[in-house]
Amino acid sequence: MSITVEKALRNNQSILHNFGLVEELDEQAAEIISGGTNQSKNFTITNNTTGTIFYTVDDAFGYISPGQKQNFNTKYDGKMSFDKDISPNDINVQQQDLKDGKAYQFIPSAGNPNIIQLV
Repeated sequence: MSITVEKALRNNQSILHNFGLVEELDEQAAEIISGGTNQSKNFTITNNTTGTIFYTVDDAFGYISPGQKQNFNTKYDGKMSFDKDISPNDINVQQQDLKDGKAYQFIPSAGNPNIIQLV
């Protein structure tokens, strides 16, 4: 008894479908074609304030001096956390998701010079 190639492929597809694997395989193929789900993000940050700003990007610590520009490349989410209140006795942590390909800058808030914004 011989099985044709076409019949064997139909049997294999039927077995995969019965186990619910067809959709999962389609998703995996789409990820491979698109380059995966964990693509890197690139962005730039400039410090246009008068003070050094300490931050984390994806839980990695760093700082940026006044007037300095930094380029970032991360394969994670691009989450930045920083203390937006530069008063020596206050801590007010802000967290922001940074987008791929964008340029950001730290600037003083117009309403309160002790507050910095990432725009």
